Amino acid sequence: MRNKEAGARHHRLIYLLSVAHRRLQRWMAARPESEVTPAQAGLLFILGRQDGVLMGEAGAALDLGPAGISGLVDRTAAAKLIERRADREDGRAWRIWLTPKGRTALAQAKASAAEVNAALTEGFSAAEIDIVARWLTSIQDKFPRGADE
Repeated sequence: MRNKEAGARHHRLIYLLSVAHRRLQRWMAARPESEVTPAQAGLLFILGRQDGVLMGEAGAALDLGPAGISGLVDRTAAAKLIERRADREDGRAWRIWLTPKGRTALAQAKASAAEVNAALTEGFSAAEIDIVARWLTSIQDKFPRGADE
């Protein structure tokens, strides 16, 4: 459904989303207390909710394809934050698990995410943030993964 309202303002949403994404990613990666990349933090958050997920499940949750999740798991395992183990029921599948170092990094990433979320929402009401969250979520519905593959 397009906004066809006469005189609708042109907000340059694609540009604004792109710039916001790049700036936030760079800022988060440059923080001195940041031991993990934003992508690694996302993987740690998933494992914090359910340790031992299949790599494909983690990839789907992070909106990554097989190559993307494989590379992320390789880098995160090399940092000794996670370990990969063969699935007991399907030898072709791999599950990923947090290491003790990964659990510590997860706790730090959660604290950092709380600070970043506070900065992102500063100056906006809860109702405004609800609208932004709804709008961002709607993008995933309007442009589903796989539609461009």
